[in-house]
Amino acid sequence: MTAANNLSKRILPAWGSIWTHPWTVAVCNWLLMMVCYMLMRLFYYLVNVDLYPDVSHEHLLEMCMGGIRFDMTALLYLNSVYLLMMFLPLPWKWRTNPIYQQTARWFFLIPNILGILANAVDTVYVRFADRRTTVAFFSEFENDDNLASIFFTSMVQYWYVSLFTLALIAVVYACMRSPYTGKANRHRDVADQHTGWKYYVAESVLLCVSVYFIVIGIRGGFGAFTRPITLSNALQYTNRPAETNIVLNTPFCLMRSSEGGVYRNPSYFTEDELESVYSPLHNAHDTVSQPLAELLPERTNVVVFILESFAKEHIGFYNHDLDGGTYTGYTPFLDSLLAHSTTFVHSFATGRKSIDAMPSTLASIPRFGSPYILTPYSTNTINSLASCLRHKGYQTGFFHGAPNGSMGFAAFARSCGFEAYYGKDEYNNNADYDGYWAIWDEEFLQYYARTMSEMHEPFMTAVFTATSHHPFQVPQRYAGVFPEGPSPLHRCIGYTDNALRQFFAYAKVQSWYENTLFVITADHTNELMHTEYQTDKGVYEVPIIFFSPQWDEGRIDSTTAVSQADIMPSVLGLLGYDRPYIAFGEDVLTQHHEHKYVVNYNDPIYQCFSDSLLLQFDGQHPIRLWCYTRDRLLQHDLLPERKDDEETQRMLRYTKAYVQQYYTRMTSNRLNSGGR
Repeated sequence: MTAANNLSKRILPAWGSIWTHPWTVAVCNWLLMMVCYMLMRLFYYLVNVDLYPDVSHEHLLEMCMGGIRFDMTALLYLNSVYLLMMFLPLPWKWRTNPIYQQTARWFFLIPNILGILANAVDTVYVRFADRRTTVAFFSEFENDDNLASIFFTSMVQYWYVSLFTLALIAVVYACMRSPYTGKANRHRDVADQHTGWKYYVAESVLLCVSVYFIVIGIRGGFGAFTRPITLSNALQYTNRPAETNIVLNTPFCLMRSSEGGVYRNPSYFTEDELESVYSPLHNAHDTVSQPLAELLPERTNVVVFILESFAKEHIGFYNHDLDGGTYTGYTPFLDSLLAHSTTFVHSFATGRKSIDAMPSTLASIPRFGSPYILTPYSTNTINSLASCLRHKGYQTGFFHGAPNGSMGFAAFARSCGFEAYYGKDEYNNNADYDGYWAIWDEEFLQYYARTMSEMHEPFMTAVFTATSHHPFQVPQRYAGVFPEGPSPLHRCIGYTDNALRQFFAYAKVQSWYENTLFVITADHTNELMHTEYQTDKGVYEVPIIFFSPQWDEGRIDSTTAVSQADIMPSVLGLLGYDRPYIAFGEDVLTQHHEHKYVVNYNDPIYQCFSDSLLLQFDGQHPIRLWCYTRDRLLQHDLLPERKDDEETQRMLRYTKAYVQQYYTRMTSNRLNSGGR
């Protein structure tokens, strides 16, 4: 032991005894809690094993390993004060002062005991709530005064959970370690080492390294592409949303849900009134009437493009009136394809961020308040194009050329029902990496096409492009090839348009091409240069394009207002889908709607578009009304003179019902047809 201590003194003269150093003690105590959280996860599973009849041992191991990320984040949050107290390079006599260490001990015990209790409560509560507790719980039950009695009754009823919890707390109390204190430090030579510049330099370096890894741990991973993990990231380790309760822990859910906001029922209507005004439930018996496009064979392939930052402004086909009729845009290939497609003059995104596009386009879930992927409700059971078509035997896959943890896309794709995810990892060739975001669009779209040629038909796939993202670079071989435009984004739009041209050139000679429906939209707008597009309407205008090689001619609808949320029901309508599903959009291709509206969220107000009007609503009252077909710059507010018009009141009622359906279904986990 003496030789070991002497070696320690020679190698780490500023540390003394490494095993009783505050940093080592803090790490050991934190690891103790990591073990406890894993034990709680396994205990939760054993108590609720009947809720997960299809979970194999291998899949349970996958979920447990995935849960480590969420445990790490939660425990770094809970122990942040304790870790800071242990890591600060204070004078040694302060750090080892018994009062200081006792205070640090309580900063360790109290948050961790509360975390254990929260997990214990959810071991039981999940059976009734279908999800772990989030901050929504406190608003849902803020007027209930019987929670304490329910809690104590449950402690007795579920005595085995109570015993396990008490035993775990006792283990933590007994096993947590403490560093040297003034009373315990009997070796004067050890204390003497913790003075002078070597001590402070070593401890300061250690603090900086520790803070760096703590920040990484709280974010949930390395890399500029990794967003701080949220509840939805748990979906990438599960086969169905209910299994996220195994992956997650309750402290994490409480912390992250407090950042995403809580939805409340605005209670504009009673439940019966609400269903009569608007319902997102689409029934299988809906009939076809006045089609805009011919029905396709039931087993037609479906390919969806979500193009990064492709505003409608960038596409010449939609803008023959701009710049005095001289504007040509930056997308010659899309212009040519639009001539043979079904598209719309009035088409809108539901959000302004990339993470809003996948839910709205693929699952008909618009963005209200916070992006759906970042809300406490992102683990809800949902239906989507992928999940609906998998019922019909479709093979499904989602493609995005960024690193696989980027934007939470992989997790959401799995929750949508996509069987496979193809990202930068699967592409596996860094030579085609742009150095910033993802694989160049040209190479990745070729990979996309080749991969589909290996899939069995019918298939449903989606791809999210990336090159037309800041910093707006194109491959060096294309320098000066595409029009620069007023913004560097425009050359990227031209580049990706050319990548689409090459994709379709390859696809046309594949056996699956003639039997495929192609859907093209954008995630959001960006870098808008014309005043016509710099309005509350224009900033949401994105293309929505349906193209099938089986159609003889193109069609452009100049009256119907459509959004990304209409894509899913429209595709299912074209394919004659015969099962009920939930979608916050409408089938705009095979169904006639006497009054078709689009609702989106222009923070902090809601916007409702009809075929000619835009009504803005602040959640309580209508605030503005524009006739956007005659007043493109939205300069003349019509609300004072038309507030009581039948159409204005109809739009207002629809907006209220739409918003209420969204929030109530979101909070009650009724986003699939099983929940109605």
